[in-house]
Amino acid sequence: MVQTRPHRLYAKGRVLGYQRAKHNVKEHTSLLQIEGLRTAEDTDFYLGKRVAYVYKAKRIIDGSRIRVIWGRVTRSHGTNGVVRAKFRHNLPPKSFGASIRIMLYPSRV
Repeated sequence: MVQTRPHRLYAKGRVLGYQRAKHNVKEHTSLLQIEGLRTAEDTDFYLGKRVAYVYKAKRIIDGSRIRVIWGRVTRSHGTNGVVRAKFRHNLPPKSFGASIRIMLYPSRV
């Protein structure tokens, strides 16, 4: 009997914070670091992919404490493999440094 490991259908990443300048902060755009990306050219595959910020809340709704905020990768940011993403609801500041899931759909191939 061959044992198979479950396959992950998403890439891992981290929330770095909001897009900002010295004084201005744009809460509607979040900066994400995707695991394994080091250059701006590496980010091309992930443009348009859906992003999920999964967290646990205190109150149970529909039998679950797990909540999700969905977003989409919009473009690259800088030259070190960071991407910008817009979420349906702005990410809360407590999400900075938290892990996110970059789904491998929709495909542009």
